[in-house]
Formats: sequence, C-alpha cells, structure tokens
Amino acid sequence: MDVVEVTGGGRENLVPGTPLLEVEDLHIEFHTQDGVAKAVNGVSYSVAAGETLAVLGESGSGKSVTAQAVMGILDMPPGKITAGRILFRGEDMLTMSPKLRRTVRGRRIAMIFQDALSALNPVLSVGYQLGEMFRVHQGLSRAEARAKAVELMERVRIPAAKQRVGDFPHQFSGGMRQRIMIAMALALEPDLIIADEPTTALDVTVQAQVMDLLAELQSEFNMGLILITHDLGVVADVADKIAVMYAGRIVETAPVHELYARPAHPYTRGLLDSIPRLDQKGQDLHAIKGLPPNLLSIPQGCAFNPRCDRVRDVCLTELPPLVPVADEEGAELPGRRSACHYWRETLHG
Repeated sequence: MDVVEVTGGGRENLVPGTPLLEVEDLHIEFHTQDGVAKAVNGVSYSVAAGETLAVLGESGSGKSVTAQAVMGILDMPPGKITAGRILFRGEDMLTMSPKLRRTVRGRRIAMIFQDALSALNPVLSVGYQLGEMFRVHQGLSRAEARAKAVELMERVRIPAAKQRVGDFPHQFSGGMRQRIMIAMALALEPDLIIADEPTTALDVTVQAQVMDLLAELQSEFNMGLILITHDLGVVADVADKIAVMYAGRIVETAPVHELYARPAHPYTRGLLDSIPRLDQKGQDLHAIKGLPPNLLSIPQGCAFNPRCDRVRDVCLTELPPLVPVADEEGAELPGRRSACHYWRETLHG
C-alpha cells in the first residue's frame, strides 16, 4: 500500500477543521525493576491543518512520551502501548506495517527534538544531513540534494547558507542548530510537525525568533503543529489551543487566550501564577508546593490532590473525569474541558 493511499493526498484535500492527527484514549506503561510506571493514562487530543496545539506540563507529565508514541520511536520494551489509537488522516498508525509507518513518519509527520546538538550527527556536515532527506526519499543526486539543503538553510534564515552548508553542527550556535532542525523537519513539506521543547537552553531573544519562525513557516505551508513545552510564556502568541497534562493525564483543554484569562483547573492556575510578572516587581515568586507524583504509585483520586490548595475528601478517592466547562449561566464553553471536581470554583472564583 502506498503512503498516499493511507494519508488521502495532500493538505489541500482536507475538509477545513478535519483533524490531521487524533490521539484517542492512549495508555502507555513502562515496566521497570521497581514496578509498572503508568506514564500515559487515557490521553486524547487532535490537531488540524494550520492549527497549533500546545501540550503543556512539567517533566514526567507524559507529554513527550505521547509524542514518541505518535512518531513510533517509543522504546518497546520497556515502554508498552496498552490501549488507544493514533489516527493520522483517519488511519490507525498502530496497526500499520512497520515499513508503511516509517514512510508516513518520513514524509507526512516530522519531529523537532529539544536537543539539536544530540539529534544532529557530529561527524557529518549539516548540508549532508539535510540533503540525505532528498537522497533517500526523492532519489536526488548528491549535487541536487546539496542545492536543496542550501535552499532550506536560506528558508530558515541561516546567514551565508552557501558558505556554511559544509560546516559541522558544533560550528553553529544553539539557535542556528535549532533552525537546522526545523529545516530538516520541513524538508519534505510534511502535513504535521511535532516540536518537542524546541527552545530549550536558548536565551529569551532566540526563543522568540525560533517561535516566530515556526509560526511563519506553519502559516506558509498550512501544517499542523504540536508544540510540547513546560513554558507557558513560549506558547502564548503561537498556539491556538492548549492541553495541560499532569501525571499522564490531560487535566485541562482550552483555547489559548481563554486559558490564560480564566483557567479551570488548580494546576493550570498554579502554573500561571508562577510566571514572573513585571507588575509584581519585588514580590516573592509563587510556586506550586510539593513535587509531581511518582508514576509507580500515582495517588488515589485526583493525582494533583497532594499539591492542591482546594483539596477535599472526594479528591482523595474519586478520579475526576475530563468534563465540559460552562459559563456562569450554564452554557458550555467551546473547546474547554477540565478534570477537576471543583472546576467551577477555579473558573468563576
């Protein structure tokens, strides 16, 4: 079966608003010597062409593991997908043949990793690594692939691309290496890009440049973009919607500006309160008390209950479902869900 049959053609054939990717009730476990770590517990989300979904959470929340499962690069063992589906243009990637899934991953879905220096081969020039995409997938000659590599470097605004195409990764700054990673992801003009902490270890100015570049390229190519991050400040101007993860579950979803204005989960409110603000100069920074739970022994009930300042008896025994959120008149708010027994108090309090 050809990949085009699976994906149904290019993005131009998609009905507006139709999801490119749908993750449905995904469960992932890691079997260790100490026990079974439940890393992902029923995660569901979707992203359409031209849409940016930000997946937000602390380290260990399951956001990167979910992305690795989508890409088919989850280490199995010790990782194991125990339930759920990953649909790309309506086809379940978990039931595809390994060969077909590699083709989809190479041509239709691309990933930008958080550590560009580790992701790039240190003994090969960046031009060779960029050109390899075209040699392998399009059968171009070495000279043609090098010319394409220069075009990509120019597209992501690397100065003097023709002169630097033969340079090695260590000869570039952190921001330039991340641009090279973006260029590699764009090489075959995929339908969907997953960016896993793409601004890690970059200074604030370079972070903004990288995010602006991603947003501009996404608009140009009408791609779907999944942005994985722990930094609320990074996604404010580029995301359309946010899924907040905690202890392997999504605890809140919302359009980005609504979530910033009125969070509906205590964990989200805690994250927002912890962002330094210019109008609070000289005041103590807020921090969420405690630590994220051990995935080998997630607390009963709501996993956030040991750290929550609104905890009550029901939070200690009953797992709150992810339910629609409504305004004060009871009208459901589009795209808004919260996994909190007392979301009304957080949203309207």
